Amino acid sequence: MTALTAVHSTDIQADEELKRTIAEFFTVLRAVDGGELSMRIEVPFASSEPMRALAETVNTIIERLVAIREGAQAYQRDIEEQLSTIDKQRAAIKELSTPMIEVWAGVLCVPIVGVIDSSRAADMTSALLSTVVEKTVRFTIIDITGIEAMDTRATDHFLRMARSVRLLGAECVLSGINPNVARSIVHMGVDLSGIGTFRSLRDALHHYVRRQQRAQEKAQGAQETTNGKTNGGNGAAGGTE
Repeated sequence: MTALTAVHSTDIQADEELKRTIAEFFTVLRAVDGGELSMRIEVPFASSEPMRALAETVNTIIERLVAIREGAQAYQRDIEEQLSTIDKQRAAIKELSTPMIEVWAGVLCVPIVGVIDSSRAADMTSALLSTVVEKTVRFTIIDITGIEAMDTRATDHFLRMARSVRLLGAECVLSGINPNVARSIVHMGVDLSGIGTFRSLRDALHHYVRRQQRAQEKAQGAQETTNGKTNGGNGAAGGTE
């Protein structure tokens, strides 16, 4: 009886150990299913027993899942870095495609190069208006020397841009109009009244400089006239005394 009792006790212990091992399997597998890959199965069985082989297989699969996850995370980081680089390059290209050059204080030049579509025109107009307000621009030159030909849509974009600038209290002119563009504008019957046009950027700048000089001369002449009247009035008052 004693031997049978010992055998029975050993079987019970083995069954309990097996139940604990199976429970551990389920616990680890549920964790893996939930995305937790840090748990491993500890099996106190001999290397020749099937349960140990099964546990080692499950642990190996978890290790492979960890490696796959790390690889996927590294790939995702690379993709995010590449997307960030692309966004920065795109922003740089957009900035270079529509540079805002402050020639003098209050004088802005916007050289246009390449094809103008609705999206680019909207970006250009937004950037231009923001710069006009930020830098208190009084005179804006939209230079289209880099454009060989214009259709109705492109012409409409430039007119809207110029009129938007005028609504902010700044003057806006077009420069760099070549013969092809001039013929296209005339052929389309576009009304450019109220918007100055110049053959080159230099001509537009000379126009601004001459106008500023005339304004200064006029102001100086008015000041001299005022001073002369003041001095004349003082002289007349002195003679009366």
